[in-house]
Amino acid sequence: MTRMDRTPGTFDCRKAFAETMEELARADERIVVVVNDSVGSSNLTGFRAAFPDRTINVGIAEQNMVGVGAGLANGARIPFVSAASCFLSGRALEQVKADVAYSGYNVKLVGQSSGVAYGELGATHHSIEDFAWLRALDPLTVIAPADPWETEAALRWAAAHEGPVYLRLSRMKVPDLGPDADGRRRFEPGRARVMRRGDDVAILALGTTVHLAMEAAEALAAQGTGARVLSVHTLSPLDEAAVLAAAQETGALVTAEEALVRGGLGGAVAELTSAHRPVPLERVGFDGFQKTGPVDWLFREAGLTGAGIAEAARRAMRRRDG
Repeated sequence: MTRMDRTPGTFDCRKAFAETMEELARADERIVVVVNDSVGSSNLTGFRAAFPDRTINVGIAEQNMVGVGAGLANGARIPFVSAASCFLSGRALEQVKADVAYSGYNVKLVGQSSGVAYGELGATHHSIEDFAWLRALDPLTVIAPADPWETEAALRWAAAHEGPVYLRLSRMKVPDLGPDADGRRRFEPGRARVMRRGDDVAILALGTTVHLAMEAAEALAAQGTGARVLSVHTLSPLDEAAVLAAAQETGALVTAEEALVRGGLGGAVAELTSAHRPVPLERVGFDGFQKTGPVDWLFREAGLTGAGIAEAARRAMRRRDG
């Protein structure tokens, strides 16, 4: 059990996923789930009990699993294909590309226990390459919710959306982030949420790193630095307007992600800003295969802590100020 699991007031987004799936299925008989012998790890035990005929377990056969999902979508069902993200995005990548993205089928891919959640199992079970692989596939929408509320909102949107979606969920517990900086909660795919306002530096994060970005902003505020925090829950399509506005208005950017910075959020922001609004950019995340070890240790080694992200913000501002 990691420190994140023990922290009071934190929540497992997989629980929000499971509860929302059951509610959606009661309202729409077209919804089915397809799993690879992962009913328990996907928190779908309750779903299977309520909808045994709409729970399809193909066994440990991820490539077949995605193909089955595509076939169900072709038959007017709404399949949620759920599996550990390291296998869903890696072992079945060809099927995701050809059967889902290229075909444009209405399949909802749910990558569970993403990032380095399986820390002690090593690089074979880490899923830090998925952003780089999947954001390259049009028309696949790639979403990484940051808390239970974003998870529920993203699921509801995905169920109503006609087209392929990849939802990236972690088994690490995270706090509820509460409302946006304007006091409201809104989820719009392709539009980042401004969680905190600031004009000195902007921190862009998604998934399990957004609450760490908020911690960094608190630390910076104590030193008189105003840090803008964006929850970039939709990696593809990226909210280009929000990223470019942050670059123009602060002149210094930081990205934080539980993924490879090459090809992930850091890569996407670098591509965009280098072409349209070049500013100092510090990318916090993983670079290459990771060692085997506890999640907290892997996060610390990568600088994925409130203190590490705050220091990255200071580096970006020093580069800006010359």
